[in-house]
Amino acid sequence: MREYLLTLCITAAVTYLLTGPVRKFAIVAGAMPEIRARDVHREPTPRLGGIAMFFGLCAGLLVADHLTNLSEVFDKSNEPRALLSGAALIWLIGVLDDKFEIDALIKLGGQMIAAGVMVMQGLTILWLPIPSVGNVALTQWQGTLLTVALVVITINAVNFVDGLDGLAAGMVCIASAAFFLYAYRVWVSYGIEAAAPATLFSAILMGMCLGFLPHNMHPARIFMGDSGSMLIGLVLAAGAISITGQVDPDALKLFAGSEREAVQQTVPVYIPLLLPLTIIAIPAADLILAIVRRTWRGQSPFAADRGHLHHRLLEIGHSHSRAVLIMYFWSALIAFGALAYSVNSASMWIVLGVVFLSAIGLILLLLPRFTPRAPKWAQAFVPPRYRRRRAAVEPAPVAPVLEEEQERTPVAVSVSGVSGVNGATAIGARSRFLDRRKAGSSR
Repeated sequence: MREYLLTLCITAAVTYLLTGPVRKFAIVAGAMPEIRARDVHREPTPRLGGIAMFFGLCAGLLVADHLTNLSEVFDKSNEPRALLSGAALIWLIGVLDDKFEIDALIKLGGQMIAAGVMVMQGLTILWLPIPSVGNVALTQWQGTLLTVALVVITINAVNFVDGLDGLAAGMVCIASAAFFLYAYRVWVSYGIEAAAPATLFSAILMGMCLGFLPHNMHPARIFMGDSGSMLIGLVLAAGAISITGQVDPDALKLFAGSEREAVQQTVPVYIPLLLPLTIIAIPAADLILAIVRRTWRGQSPFAADRGHLHHRLLEIGHSHSRAVLIMYFWSALIAFGALAYSVNSASMWIVLGVVFLSAIGLILLLLPRFTPRAPKWAQAFVPPRYRRRRAAVEPAPVAPVLEEEQERTPVAVSVSGVSGVNGATAIGARSRFLDRRKAGSSR
């Protein structure tokens, strides 16, 4: 555990220290796109934060390779090298997209190639644990197609959820923390060494996100861009593929009577049976809803819009920070709920706890719809949003205006009798009172 914590801290420190210089480089390189209609930030913000995250990944792998116990992962498995190769390719494509905004189909092809590179080096799904069936071996083509599909789905799910400051990095950090605890338990508690690469990938992924978050929290000073979102999505998918496709459920007979029972007990945390729902349930749901929404409108599935879950939270009335925290809450509830269920699936307290926390989450979601109002005596001590609205005051009578002054300064009057907005300035209505010097002059 000490070596994992050291790797995590080194990765976080390198990512954090490099993000500042990367931000200056992004500004000089012109990686600051104009604000689009679907964006929620108000000022142009540099991208390319994935550069610092990639070097943090490299630093974490380099440190782990020189540690006593973690170096065995590199000696007995080729998966860390496969991850680095695929990450370098997807990171390069993301950097080009952050700078030049390449076509969506080109990015999709690059994602498939990066997944294929990892498959060629041994990071692939060999078998699947199926409920009520047991361990099902896959052919080479089946494993390759399933691996590529899982990588592409996970990358785009993380990329789609990257719409608010600190949202994608925080949600992936929460998911990787739960995944780390599960993989570490499988490796250490049950002596399954095939789970060691997934444990290492999760620790490094946590370090990448934790090192970048201080620069990315609202108001963000830099965005990770596609170079960062696609990178962390690929690392998350690599960990899920490693532990699902390489760990033989037959070895889990240590805590179950048969292989079939072992599979049934570990289903909630064997992430990619079909989709990585338990670890990125919120991004995956957002991805599916976005595809359905866009295709229903006759648009491309890759067309950008403002219909994501985080956009809907803002439309309900949540602030930027509270919307991000609500997404964090639901991600942690799903990820750690599945983790707790894997430890003791027969405990009713876990189910009741998840149900209770889900009810709290629903209340938090609907909080702007039911904003309480403080009584009159307490309105001076609460924020303005909790104060009662005052009754509308009728406008005061308008003073008579001289005919000569009215010709010089026309005033637009609305139907309700209130002055309109002054042209393009949109500051407010003109004053109802005349300037005494102008009224008394002969001009």
